Amino acid sequence: MAAVMPLMCAVTGVALDTAPRLVEIGEGYAATSVNTAVFRGSSLATHGDSQYAAWYDPEGTVTLAKRRLGDDRWTISKTQYKGNIRDAHNVISIGVDGDGYLHVSFDHHGHPLRYAVSEAPGSLELGSLRVMTGKDEEDVTYPEFYAMPDGDLVFAYRSGASGRGNLVINRYSTANKAWSRVHDVLIDGEGERNAYWQMHVDSGGVMHLSWVWRETWLVETNHDLCYARSSDGGRTWQRSDGSDYTLPITLATAETAWRIPQNSELINQTGMTADCDGHPYIATYWRDSDSRVPQYRLVWHDGDKWRMETVGERTAPFSLSGGGTKMIPISRPRIVSDGKAAYYMFRDSERGSKVSLAYTPDLGREKWTVTDVTDFSVDAWEPTHDVSLWNSRRQLHLFVQCTHQGDGEKTLESAGTASPVYVLEIK
Repeated sequence: MAAVMPLMCAVTGVALDTAPRLVEIGEGYAATSVNTAVFRGSSLATHGDSQYAAWYDPEGTVTLAKRRLGDDRWTISKTQYKGNIRDAHNVISIGVDGDGYLHVSFDHHGHPLRYAVSEAPGSLELGSLRVMTGKDEEDVTYPEFYAMPDGDLVFAYRSGASGRGNLVINRYSTANKAWSRVHDVLIDGEGERNAYWQMHVDSGGVMHLSWVWRETWLVETNHDLCYARSSDGGRTWQRSDGSDYTLPITLATAETAWRIPQNSELINQTGMTADCDGHPYIATYWRDSDSRVPQYRLVWHDGDKWRMETVGERTAPFSLSGGGTKMIPISRPRIVSDGKAAYYMFRDSERGSKVSLAYTPDLGREKWTVTDVTDFSVDAWEPTHDVSLWNSRRQLHLFVQCTHQGDGEKTLESAGTASPVYVLEIK
């Protein structure tokens, strides 16, 4: 049974219509951050008045849940599938097509595609594993679904290994109930590097893509923040000035939104959004060359040029280096904006590793106010939110669970293998 948990913390300083609500769904695996990695893309998805959630339970079972928006009680289904919960890369991503079928992809870190669809619209019962196109599906990492306004779905993933992988994009047609390939290689690392990307589909169906380049499998070789967009479902891509890309995009042809050198503690796979005018916003962090302290940043295009602003003011230094899942004292951030106000979601050990929200009523003109919206630590949690609900209703629902993570793919079972899974509602 789901339970509504009261929030015992202050929410002053953030423009909220009502106090946040923390609604418990069930129990999830907690000894890695596999349920709470920011690159899950879609931990929550809304179709009509129904909201869906997905996570691994303490035994590693792919678990699905559904409720009517506003209700506190969830219907929960433990599926027939399990995943390697000891590797935080092996996340679950979900999407709902225009006919109401739930699509689920899970358990990949350089493994064959694992993908299933609900037996009926609105159902939590999954059918057998399927292929999509049958091409480039043997080495899949970072699966993400994106809902299109016409009811179709876009599915993006990395084919290949860190430092030499390529971004693959498929599209699902609700009319034909079939997948087709949009691009085999949208961003080409030319065998020397790969792009670590984040994508957003805005309410008008424009696809916004940003990424950093990584030269090797080591995170310290991340550099430069780049951008592309597509208004025709991903077939053709443009820069922010409207000029066309010749595909695939390479290091030489990519638009650089913000230049950031290697060894800047630049993180990969963060979050982005776009406002109703199609202006992109990219949330990330890095440190300046004259500082040891990485700072949260927002890079956005105001319709004329790229701009950058520091969000908050951190004081604690740390360094990114090595490979594998890192246990970092701050989370990768997420961002939503209506074109004027902006909400920036993160977790920072300086603030007790709580769910924190930075808010500005007028981006670029007014200061940021930072507020903690839980009264408990979420440890290794990173933010994911219900993108479809934000696009359609401007309501912010976050997937929240206190998880733990050892550095370099290690588990932290001593800290606990199970913890409650919540949806945090911020209206």
